[in-house]
Amino acid sequence: MTTYTIKIDEKTELGKKFQKMLKNFRNETPVISIVENKETEEEEIYNPEFVKVILERVEWSNNPEKLKEWTVINPDDVWGSLS
Repeated sequence: MTTYTIKIDEKTELGKKFQKMLKNFRNETPVISIVENKETEEEEIYNPEFVKVILERVEWSNNPEKLKEWTVINPDDVWGSLS
């Protein structure tokens, strides 16, 4: 058995025709098995909790009042910055 992965741009005319041809094969022959895998959106790739934390940090960085709560650390003197 051989497995192929084919990416089809469903927005193009050729992509639509090729997809229609594959669907016809699926219905006509038991010898060929077609498994359809839709690509996931980029947002679905990341853990939703991680995305939420990052978006909260971006929101904080745009708010001057919340920035006052942040501690600025000097990379040359990390321990001195924390005191």
